[in-house]
Amino acid sequence: MIEASGLIKRYGSLEVLRGVNMTITPGEVAAIIGPSGSGKSTFLRCLNGLETFQAGRVTVDGMSIDANTPKTERAETLRKVCSTVGMVFQSFNLFPHRSVLQNVTEGPIAVLRLAPAHAEARARTLLDRVGLLDKIHCRPRQLSGGQQQRVAIARALAMEPRAILFDEPTSALDPQMTAEVLAVMTDLARDGLTMVVVTHAMKFARQVASVVHVFGAGLVIESGSPAQIFEDPQQASTRLLLAEVQVA
Repeated sequence: MIEASGLIKRYGSLEVLRGVNMTITPGEVAAIIGPSGSGKSTFLRCLNGLETFQAGRVTVDGMSIDANTPKTERAETLRKVCSTVGMVFQSFNLFPHRSVLQNVTEGPIAVLRLAPAHAEARARTLLDRVGLLDKIHCRPRQLSGGQQQRVAIARALAMEPRAILFDEPTSALDPQMTAEVLAVMTDLARDGLTMVVVTHAMKFARQVASVVHVFGAGLVIESGSPAQIFEDPQQASTRLLLAEVQVA
C-alpha cells in the first residue's frame, strides 16, 4: 500500500531523514515511535507530498514519486495520492469559519464533486460514528480539543481514503480527550483501515498496532510486532526510549 525506499530529507545542512525504508501493507496499523526530533513527522509528511525530499522514492497504491520526478508529473501524482491517503494533523487544522458539518463536506463537494446532499448524508454518518452528530452546527471554537480531533478524523474519512496518516493526533490533548480520540482510532483499526500513526501513546501502539517502527536520528532503527518491540527490544536506544515513557 505504501513504500518508502532510501528516503533522504535535508533542511540545509541538517539531514533529518538519512535513508528511511518502510513498507506498509493493506490493512496494517503501523505505529511510528521515537524521541522528538528523530524525523517521525517529517517522514509522514514526505509520504503525502507535504514535504519534498532529496533522495529516495515513495510509492503509494502503485503511484511513485522520487526526488527527480518532474514538477508537472509530481503535482499530478500527488493529486492522486491525496485522494487515496488522508491526513490527520496534531493541530486539527479545521476551518474556523465553517461548521462541523461544513468542515466534513467541503472536501467531498470540492474535490470529489459529490452532490451536496450526498456529501451531507455521508458526513452525518461519519459524525455519528465519532460521536459528534449533535455538534454538526457548532464552530470548531465551540468544541473541546478531543472533539475537534474527532471532527478531523471524520473529515479525513469523508474522502474515502484507502489509508490515513496520523501525525501525533493526541499530543495536544489531555488524558480524557486522548482516550476519546484513541477509541475512535481503535474502532477504525478493527475495520481494517490502513493506518500509519506517529504517536507517543505507547498503550495504543502496544495494543492496537500490527507493527511498530522505532525512529532514531533520522533512521528506522528497529521494527517488529508490538510484543517484540515492547517486551524484547533489540536496540539499546529502543530500550532507553521505552524506559523513559510509561507503557501500560
